[in-house]
Amino acid sequence: MMKKLISIILAVFMAASTFALSYKNNTYQKLADEYTKKAQIALDAGEYEDAVEYSRLAEENAELSKAYIEMMVARKSAEDSITMAKNKIAWADGINAAETYPMAYSAAKENLENAERAFAREDWDKAAEYAKLSLASLDGVGDKNPLPEYYIVRDWEKTGDCFWNIAGRPYIYNDPWQWKELYNANKDLLEDPKNPNVIEPGITIKIPSINGEVRTGTYDPKKEYQTFKK
Repeated sequence: MMKKLISIILAVFMAASTFALSYKNNTYQKLADEYTKKAQIALDAGEYEDAVEYSRLAEENAELSKAYIEMMVARKSAEDSITMAKNKIAWADGINAAETYPMAYSAAKENLENAERAFAREDWDKAAEYAKLSLASLDGVGDKNPLPEYYIVRDWEKTGDCFWNIAGRPYIYNDPWQWKELYNANKDLLEDPKNPNVIEPGITIKIPSINGEVRTGTYDPKKEYQTFKK
């Protein structure tokens, strides 16, 4: 019975060794393997008490090895996630996202700082979580032109330019119901300020920010712009 029990214990540790096959260079795993061999030798020699003790030591070190491996995997995952977040922020710096996407950029930087602080205190899971949040903060950031601040009204016959249609364009407000924002900001430019239905071609209207978005430059139909998001 004792021999059968020890054989079962040895089988368990051999399975644990297989699980950690690619990480056998750690000290705990080496000790677990060594004690497993000693337990088998003692068992074969009929030295059952020694075999039980070696099995116990093998189990103890196998658990330590498993914990060490899990820690190293978590550390590497956190390290890789932080590197990706840093690279993404470097890319964002290259397209001037701090100015054109200030909220997203600020969130990405803050989450990266939190990730690095968590990494420094060896909280690998939290570090990886913050790094992934940093990456997610920049998901909507692109290298298209920033939203325009001004728009030159064109002929109605060619473009259908009116406050309603202009407001509905993706690079303006992506919502025609926001036409009053344009009208209120520009009615003093109209020949008849009380009539929002007629805007003269050639006038330059201002597109006010309505959601904290950054706008710059005058709309150029030859360029591709971001889409406004509420």
